[in-house]
Order: sequence, then structure tokens, then C-alpha cells
Amino acid sequence: MAAATSVSYQVEKDNAFAPAASRPFELVVWDDPVNLMSYVSYVFRTYFGYSDSVAQKLMLEVHHSGKAVVARGPREKIEADVEAMHGFGLQATMRGGDA
Repeated sequence: MAAATSVSYQVEKDNAFAPAASRPFELVVWDDPVNLMSYVSYVFRTYFGYSDSVAQKLMLEVHHSGKAVVARGPREKIEADVEAMHGFGLQATMRGGDA
């Protein structure tokens, strides 16, 4: 039993010190008083290719919780996605996946 515990601990310890580049980044879209809910859902469908139900679920999370993580991936991809959301007039930010 002690061996299993030490292996588990070692995996957690190794993950805690993983380089930042190996951890995914997240795209957070924030609620705003300007954009219609239907428009936000439309952006999620057209830009990310999400189904109607997924786009609707994410849009409702943005609306009710004030924000939603709508994509995860490498830094460069998420940076491009943030710029695209700004181009659509949505408020979006990027954060490290471990934040």
C-alpha cells in the first residue's frame, strides 16, 4: 500500500511543476449589457462550430454566471480566439488552465 501512495504522490508532485506550456489555457467569455443572447449563441455556433444545444448552454452560463469557459487549448490558439471574440464585439479574456 505504501508503494501506491508514493506513486500517487509523485504524479501529483510532477504535475504541480509541469511547465506552463504543457497546461492548457482557457478562453473566458464575459457577460455584457450590450449583446443579445441570440447573438452570443450565434457567435459560439459559427466561430467554434458548436451545436445549437452546446452554444445555448454556454450562452446561458455566460448570462447567468457572468462568464463561461468556452474553449481550452494552447496559448497561441486561445490568444487568437480572444481576438476573434473581440472582433465579434464580445468581452473575452485568456487565463492559464490551472487558474
